[in-house]
Amino acid sequence: MHHLAIYNFNNFRVASSEPVNQGFHDRNDLNFRAAEVSEGFVARSGYDGEEGPASWGPQVFPRYYIENGDGWAPSSLSLWRDLPSLFAFSYSGIHIEAMQNARRWFDHHTWPPYVLWWVAVGHFPLWQEGVERLEHLHDHGPTSIAFHFKTPFDPHGRPTSINRAVVEQRRAKNAAAQASLVS
Repeated sequence: MHHLAIYNFNNFRVASSEPVNQGFHDRNDLNFRAAEVSEGFVARSGYDGEEGPASWGPQVFPRYYIENGDGWAPSSLSLWRDLPSLFAFSYSGIHIEAMQNARRWFDHHTWPPYVLWWVAVGHFPLWQEGVERLEHLHDHGPTSIAFHFKTPFDPHGRPTSINRAVVEQRRAKNAAAQASLVS
């Protein structure tokens, strides 16, 4: 009945085309492929003018966006079946390696780098919705409207926890599915 939406946003420290960001660019498509083969992945928005899935509306950025001369910043918008699936993908496998290098590429910031919220099955959130949820999380803290992994809510707006046993099961399945991507 519900899917978990996630919107991520960061600013590069310098323009996207600078050599220090090459590691991010080298991993970007691999991370998308890893998500797509991971347990619980539902769908992701593409980007206007690029190959891949259709964009879920015009891509916009939150008020924290800093123009570095190239007109964009790294962001993504996707849907997942549940909290354990997204947590397992985010904090293991191919994606965790990219997260471990994030300080080299992205500005240090005081706003949240991602936001989670529940949507009805069949609803594909627009980029603008992700921006609004991220700003809401920053301005009001975690609520059922906008939250993070440290303070999660269930689809009915109740505080919940992430089932670690299910996370471990999903990590194992993801490792097997992602193995062919790195070989």
